[in-house]
Amino acid sequence: MEILNEQQRNSYDENGYLVLPAHLPADIIAQAHAEIARLSEHASSISSSDDLIDVEDSHSKDAPRIRRIKRPDLQSAFFDQLMRSDLILGPARDLIGPNLRMHTTKLNMKKAEFGAPVQWHQDFAFYPHTNDDVLAIGVVFDDIGMENGPLQVFPGSHKGPILDHHHDGIFSGAVDLSGAGLNLNDAVSLTGPAGTITIHHARTLHGSALNRSHRDRQMLFYEMMAADAFPVMGGMTRFESIEQYDELMLCGATTTQPRLTNIPIRIPQPQPAKAGSIYEIQTQSGKPGYATYEEVKQAT
Repeated sequence: MEILNEQQRNSYDENGYLVLPAHLPADIIAQAHAEIARLSEHASSISSSDDLIDVEDSHSKDAPRIRRIKRPDLQSAFFDQLMRSDLILGPARDLIGPNLRMHTTKLNMKKAEFGAPVQWHQDFAFYPHTNDDVLAIGVVFDDIGMENGPLQVFPGSHKGPILDHHHDGIFSGAVDLSGAGLNLNDAVSLTGPAGTITIHHARTLHGSALNRSHRDRQMLFYEMMAADAFPVMGGMTRFESIEQYDELMLCGATTTQPRLTNIPIRIPQPQPAKAGSIYEIQTQSGKPGYATYEEVKQAT
């Protein structure tokens, strides 16, 4: 074990998530804020989402509102280096082994007073693999409390089924809690100071509410898996060649022998007509969930 202790590893195995408060030093947080500010400048030059930034529905060039910076590892050497550091890979190796492959990265902004919610879902519903040694590490760059849309999880849900993320037979990337027999009161909120990291299993049911506070909640997700977890056909993982797939290796050795385990899987097909980011996919869910900015605005 590099970073975690046995109690933490056992807690992750049992509950499907882990929180490491104030895991990153203050200088990294300061550099991250500077990089976010630099990458955010692009928003004032676009009127709609593009390959670099996903904007809120209420965005305009005069009043930029970013909900996601796409693939920050490709846009910033700093975020790429952070992903490859022992601060991030150490806990991941402790949980799923020494051979790790990146799946994707994303920086969810949740800006003060309008940061969009992410409705309840399981990552594995979007990208099923041959085994479920798949996780997401969330890096919190702002103090996060109940008031600014913390990540919420259902403990132990990673041991259950992949829930229905379809609406009218079309994949829509969201789960209806009541329809699944779940009570929001049983969810746990993952809070902590800037520099905290969260880790959640790809089968853990999670989401986050609208940020109605006066404080930002900017959170970067590094999604990765064991190198012997290969995507299942019909999932949303891009796999064009083994050479391209091996470019995603973060550490350790690659393999051409997928490890097969007996785990539940649903295929995210057929895809919706508007198949973009999770925000766009979930607008087609037709399922009750966290209130959106538009719904709150209409209600007031």
